[in-house]
Amino acid sequence: MFVALSKVLDLLLAPLTWALALGLVGLWQSGRRPRLARGLLALGLAVLAVFSLQPVSVGLFAVLERRATDTFHPEAPYDVVIVLGGVGNESAYRAGEPFELGPAADRIIRAAELLRAGKARDVLLSGGDVFPIAGGPAESELLAGLLRADGIATERIVIDPRSRNTRENAVESAALVATHPGWKRILLITSAWHAPRALGCFRAAGLEPDLLTVDHRGRTPAHKEWAPRARAFSDSTDALRELAGNAVYRAVGYTR
Repeated sequence: MFVALSKVLDLLLAPLTWALALGLVGLWQSGRRPRLARGLLALGLAVLAVFSLQPVSVGLFAVLERRATDTFHPEAPYDVVIVLGGVGNESAYRAGEPFELGPAADRIIRAAELLRAGKARDVLLSGGDVFPIAGGPAESELLAGLLRADGIATERIVIDPRSRNTRENAVESAALVATHPGWKRILLITSAWHAPRALGCFRAAGLEPDLLTVDHRGRTPAHKEWAPRARAFSDSTDALRELAGNAVYRAVGYTR
């Protein structure tokens, strides 16, 4: 139920939803209250324009990343590195196409580097699909295949194909850690903008991992782009979704 409700919340928090709602109400009111209708249509266009600006999307991510502090210590190897899902291009592999990495690819790339360098002994890949396809592989299983192709031994790879959100990532990971007594020193890898919520969930689940952040999106770019861009609009939507996720998870006690 929580997963389904979270998807409804995602829809309500999307700037595109706001713009469409304002536009539809504006059209509905055009014959009755033309002045109000023009104002609503203009506001809808403003929403589209503002959230399509790179400085806005970067600023929203910067708010999220301010609380993401790395505690990675490379001097001694970790017993296990936990990599959170959301790495693959879901639309591609759900359509039966070859598995592709998405914008958060640095999560698995950095983990592979640590495994090859001997900075981590094992890896736990945590992540299933929100709406799994019967008989289809989970994302964590596909990522395991990438690591094996990269030369990482199968016995070093543990997967969690069940978790569908950040809280379940933490709960399922805690259960797997409990079955591996040798996993004492733990490193969590996730995107910087996602790290505060993720780390809070793992602490609530009883784990105290070190943190290594990747996929930073809140850093000021060398050249600011003030023209509206679809990528910036998508990034703004992702950042707003994560800000809301932080608030909801704190409210229901999933993170601390």
